[in-house]
Amino acid sequence: MLTTGTGHVDAEQAFTRVARRRRRAAVARRLRRQPAECGRLAVYDERVLRRRSAGPAYGVREIPLDEIDGTFEPSKAAVFDSAFRPSGEARDRWERVWLAEERGAVLPPISVVRVGDGYAVRDGHHRVSVAKARGAVAIDAEVQAA
Repeated sequence: MLTTGTGHVDAEQAFTRVARRRRRAAVARRLRRQPAECGRLAVYDERVLRRRSAGPAYGVREIPLDEIDGTFEPSKAAVFDSAFRPSGEARDRWERVWLAEERGAVLPPISVVRVGDGYAVRDGHHRVSVAKARGAVAIDAEVQAA
């Protein structure tokens, strides 16, 4: 990935690249005749998970980004696809998070809940998306059991 040295320009180019990947993935799904649900971010109902078991908090630790596969916010499922690629409405916030990481700011850990073999995001969708776009393998997260 080439950088211009200008943070705002780099953030804009990074967002454009990732948003283009989202559109290409949607076109590829249509060409393969897969339903749109295949590309959507899974939405979990936190109340149902809590009824099953109220597990302890695991605390802050590093988790693999590839294991994050869902959210608790239906509105975020419309903004991000299953690979956490953003739609156009996420642009401003996404670019601000990109710039913060570029400048070396320490971002707070995301908040996730362990769901089966993966994790569902409670808070930090944009940070997950930016981390994936930057090629990160893991992210700091406050993990809770379902």
